[in-house]
Amino acid sequence: MAIRIKDKWHHSRRNRPTPKSLQDSAGALAFIGWRVALEKAQNLNREGYRYDSDVERVGVICEFVAFEIQLADRLAYSFLDDDEREGFINELGQRFADYLQDNLTDLDGPRNYRDSFVALLNERLSDYATLTFKDGEPGFDALRYLGSKVLGVLGDDQTNRWVIDQIVALDAPEVAEKISNSVFNLLSVPKKDAH
Repeated sequence: MAIRIKDKWHHSRRNRPTPKSLQDSAGALAFIGWRVALEKAQNLNREGYRYDSDVERVGVICEFVAFEIQLADRLAYSFLDDDEREGFINELGQRFADYLQDNLTDLDGPRNYRDSFVALLNERLSDYATLTFKDGEPGFDALRYLGSKVLGVLGDDQTNRWVIDQIVALDAPEVAEKISNSVFNLLSVPKKDAH
């Protein structure tokens, strides 16, 4: 099932466009990224991969989110200066942390989920930094790394052991395409200028 992504700022004669900050764009990208990650987690369930709980599903969403953040960071590297990029990625991570906090509070009760999420992001982004990213796309090793992390959340049993293949062949490339397009559209960067 495809989700509809609105990743362009609205402009019309009736509504005067206002300048959008990098923080505005990060907030919009976090909203899009959370929806994309949720849709992919739900799709895995529809494809027959087993979740033991909704908290486990949120764990899978977190793995997709980490992949999305590293992708946005790698893309932003080519057209934002270091300070802008750092602010953009930090705001993106904080917005994702807000979504995670809200969702896990609803599912598992109130407490601080943000700190463990930030620790997970720091670990994943450090690992992704060593993996291939060329011509605006993640390499096979990055796709496989995402698949292995999702398998780690789901558990390596007879039902879930093929999830790496599903992610490498279908889900991760679709996520990469949607997030890439959204980064370029929200930041008004022509794709040819980004590489």
